[in-house]
Amino acid sequence: MNTLSVRAPLQAAARQRYLHMAVRAYSGVAATAFGPACGDRKRTSPLSLTSKRPISSTSQKQITEYFPPPKAPNVKEVESPWVHPVYTEAQMRNITIAHRQATNWSDWVALGTVRMFRWGMDMATGYQHPKPGEVLPDRFKMTEEKWLSRFVFLESVAGVPGMVGGMLRHLRSLRKMKRDNGWIETLLEEAFNERMHLLTFLKLAEPGWFMRLMVLGAQGVFFNGFFLAYLASPRICHRFVGYLEEEAVITYTRAIEELETGKLPHWEDLDAPAIAIQYWQMPEGQRKMRDLLLFIRADEAKHREVNHTLGNLDFAIDPNPYQTEYIDPTRDHPTKGIENIKPEGWKRSDIFGSRPKDVQS
Repeated sequence: MNTLSVRAPLQAAARQRYLHMAVRAYSGVAATAFGPACGDRKRTSPLSLTSKRPISSTSQKQITEYFPPPKAPNVKEVESPWVHPVYTEAQMRNITIAHRQATNWSDWVALGTVRMFRWGMDMATGYQHPKPGEVLPDRFKMTEEKWLSRFVFLESVAGVPGMVGGMLRHLRSLRKMKRDNGWIETLLEEAFNERMHLLTFLKLAEPGWFMRLMVLGAQGVFFNGFFLAYLASPRICHRFVGYLEEEAVITYTRAIEELETGKLPHWEDLDAPAIAIQYWQMPEGQRKMRDLLLFIRADEAKHREVNHTLGNLDFAIDPNPYQTEYIDPTRDHPTKGIENIKPEGWKRSDIFGSRPKDVQS
């Protein structure tokens, strides 16, 4: 990932409640980091905070730039091994809320766990999803700062499953001295992508001590729990992440709808951070907060599909269809999708021939 160098500092929000919010005041980005594509950004006004939820009690802004790049004066840029694909406006607009019906006990275990996690996160971030036609009490109405609080908490946890799964499959490959058939790359890329979501939101909000404590506790419990669960059943874990990403798509869809209907006025003309413009390769004219949420929602929809796909496969022998090129694509083989995708009667020899062999690293 390219190292950023920002000339104009962030302006802290006026009050210190919930999250310390700040709108990026980009007057320019160093040419060595991005070149002229990002251009000069116009200055916007800081948000005033009205939420009374005690997410933060920090008395003043702690750092000039939230989540600044490391100090490395001799480094011009750092290249990322994962270049994000370019989404079109039509692709992002076609993202819809989807749900894979639970069909067996392992699906119900995964779905039930996600619903429990969802309840806990809703309580922690002051969120309640309204039923059709329901008018929520004022305490549940989402503001820009409450949305950012939810996003930061969500993304700080969402980067754990891919890293745990990729790490365990990496160790399994070393231990068994066998190739992995493409699962490791996809899982680590997912973790990297979720971390980029977090880095982006940290350009807009500075978590206080209470939020940091919540993230620390959630990550410690979730990492160890997911680690043990993945050892026991990778299938349930991938189904769990698939259902979790379904909820993430719902969350971002609602945020986009509220932004487009004028309920989040401070975001209507807010520029996306430069780190986001570079990572998603956001084109000219599509560099606002609304566009950023569309890009992130598209990522979450892809994670939804990928993890439901992996949850449909046999983790021990099936190749990852997102990383595998088949010798004879006309034969039946596992494909992509959130429903059942292994053809009935499918055999390993349908892909690898009569003598099984690994095809991907």
